[in-house]
Amino acid sequence: QVQLVESGGGLVQPGGSLTLSCQGSEVPSGFYILAWYRQAPGKEREHVADISKFGITTYNPSVEGRFHISRDDDRPTIYLQMNDLKPEDTAVYYCRSIGSEEDSWGQGIQVTVSS
Repeated sequence: QVQLVESGGGLVQPGGSLTLSCQGSEVPSGFYILAWYRQAPGKEREHVADISKFGITTYNPSVEGRFHISRDDDRPTIYLQMNDLKPEDTAVYYCRSIGSEEDSWGQGIQVTVSS
């Protein structure tokens, strides 16, 4: 299993920016998708964004145009650049690595958007 560790969370004011990082122990073999999810208090975990091995990205409509997912296979690390943050973006954010033979999650990191 790929080991994942998130960093970069914290408290930010509405309209502000944060970049989350997810350090992986290795790049999954074969085809893979790297993703960010989030879970707000009292709500189900939801997909935020993902990027495939071939660089194809998808976004939750609620973050489209504000968030940007990227990866660096040399580190290997997944990034989530979050701009124009809103209070409704407050949640625990998780990274996920989905390979042909594994499905791993990070431990999660808190992002709070509040004035």
